[in-house]
Amino acid sequence: MDIADFYDTFFEEAEELLADMEQLLLELDVDDPDSEQLNAIFRAAHSIKGGAGTFGFSVLQKTTHILENLLDYARKGELTLRADLVDTFLEAKDIMHEQLDAYRSEEEPDQEAFERICQTLQQIALDEIGASLDAPATPAAQPKATPAASSDTEDAAQSGGNHLVVALLNVNDKDRTLLVEELEQLGDVLAQSGDEKRYEVTLKSSDSADDIEAVMCFIIEPDQIEINAIASVAAEPGAVDAASPEQEAPEAAAAPAPKAPASQPTAEASPAKAAAKEKPKKAAAESSSIRVSVDKVDQIINLVGELIITQSMLDQTVSDLEDQSVGNSSLQNGMSLLQRNARDLQESVMSIRMIPMEFVFSRFPRVVRDTAGKLNKEIELITEGKSTELDKSLVERITDPLTHLVRNSLDHGVEMPDVREAIGKPRVGKLTLSARHQGGNILIEVRDDGAGMDRDRLLAKARENGLNVSDTMSDDDVFQLIFAPGFSTANEVTDVSGRGVGMDVVKRNIQSMGGRVEIQSKLGEGTNTRIVLPLTLAILDGMSIKVGGETFILPLSTVLESLQPSKDDMYAMAGDDVVIKVRDEYLPVIAIHEVLDVENAITDPTKSIAVIVQGEGRRYAMLVDELIGQQQVVVKNLEDNYRKVPGISSATILGDGSVALILDISGLHRLSRLKKEAGKKVVNNQNFSFYKEAETS
Repeated sequence: MDIADFYDTFFEEAEELLADMEQLLLELDVDDPDSEQLNAIFRAAHSIKGGAGTFGFSVLQKTTHILENLLDYARKGELTLRADLVDTFLEAKDIMHEQLDAYRSEEEPDQEAFERICQTLQQIALDEIGASLDAPATPAAQPKATPAASSDTEDAAQSGGNHLVVALLNVNDKDRTLLVEELEQLGDVLAQSGDEKRYEVTLKSSDSADDIEAVMCFIIEPDQIEINAIASVAAEPGAVDAASPEQEAPEAAAAPAPKAPASQPTAEASPAKAAAKEKPKKAAAESSSIRVSVDKVDQIINLVGELIITQSMLDQTVSDLEDQSVGNSSLQNGMSLLQRNARDLQESVMSIRMIPMEFVFSRFPRVVRDTAGKLNKEIELITEGKSTELDKSLVERITDPLTHLVRNSLDHGVEMPDVREAIGKPRVGKLTLSARHQGGNILIEVRDDGAGMDRDRLLAKARENGLNVSDTMSDDDVFQLIFAPGFSTANEVTDVSGRGVGMDVVKRNIQSMGGRVEIQSKLGEGTNTRIVLPLTLAILDGMSIKVGGETFILPLSTVLESLQPSKDDMYAMAGDDVVIKVRDEYLPVIAIHEVLDVENAITDPTKSIAVIVQGEGRRYAMLVDELIGQQQVVVKNLEDNYRKVPGISSATILGDGSVALILDISGLHRLSRLKKEAGKKVVNNQNFSFYKEAETS
């Protein structure tokens, strides 16, 4: 086995350690630093250094080693922390991340950045504590020695290495061979013996026990490793130097075959050995998860989708048998059980790809800190709904647009501290990131308590840019002007914004995910930018409806109720608009057969069924011919397989093998308005030609 087989594991775990390091640094109170936080930051750097050394990533190893030594001074109280020092630590973390990406791409890291950060950290050590970071490792980095053997271990370290017994527990032959080869790279293997249950390697190494354990944990679990320091041993395998009576205790604890049972340490057992016996309990929870490729998860999701389709087909077959009075209770019971199991399986599999918004929000304390620092503003970041879950594909694609919106709020929204104070606001501005599920959508908001948007200024800027605007435009339409290409209201160009690029890209990216951006703003009080994303998961609960000879699917999460319209409740408005009164609320009416040109449909509204649905925060009444029922459907991307169709979000395959289109509520309303304004049909029956072709094929 090649050590390169473990590269991906190292890269993923190092990414997590760097993220943890950044979060801890951002939370650190420089005036009263928490010792546990400092220790955690040090341990993160220490683990990365050990792994980088094992895999031969020398630049990353050296960078982390220098940072680790400086962090060690900080956690021991010898280095007084300041905000500018934390900024330097964060810069070092960024460079380590770039080095990690370079190694992942099989490239050499930026040598100039490496030399610059090393020089900066060295200078801090000289200026603040009068020490060089190239000095020998600090005591904290020494191996885990038992009290009785500590003096011998220090002598061994000074003579060129520490003598350790590395025990591998429940490791198979293949992994053990690889691990022994790695130990040979870390020092001299003096002896080895044992079996798969417990295999002990006596090692002389200049690396500490912590470093060795950090390296091994990239290959096996922590509960499979025990490392104990012993007195120096002879070069010949199995030969141990004579030890004084007080040294016999640690040697006995490290012996290959102790007489006492592993679960009951003898009185001679060292504190380190006893502590090691408690380790598996903690490690058991750590090893309760596995890393799985996203491609494998996607493959399982696709297979579950096909299973749901097959189950629907079987349901249809059983239903036909019942219509023919061919009863079979065992078949019906089996189908009911299959339906329940298929639904449980679908929910379990879909949850695998779900990631909490905390994964996204955790990146923004750094973004807010850095941006506010450049702008000389004081900002408090508030996050809400961190437990709200998103599909992994959405998380990866929403991060960049969200970052731009945050930076835009900080630059254009929140005022300078002195300005805020002068108008009676707190000097510290508030920026809130929130996420929640709303119906069938995921709603993400970026809210600030800043100056808000000036409608007149936006219109004036739009006219300067040659955009076709009017004073009668609604506020929503005026606020949407900021998404026009090249549009910017900044007085000057800064490192943060002002070039008129970015917001149009934000809108395009969100629209490419099937979502939209809405803006609510009040002058002097702040702005709320809302990102509304549809649930783009592979399976959804739907309501089957009939219009003419066509079957459509309404996302069940958008359906509120259904009713039979009466003539007295229908009102004609200007511009051919029709509304229906439902409990003192007037709702726009959307006749699906008119919008999508469906033939042979019921045209008399009083003979249709009005399905009350909600989309984009508004309610509509959709006229359909018939309600078929509720069912789970597998979502098939329409744009990938055909092209984008107005008013249609995607498609699915029904139990009888036919294709049904999944309706986009808000899209249908916009399409209906466009057709009425244009006075002609903008969609023709060609939109359904592929539908018929798909059915026949």
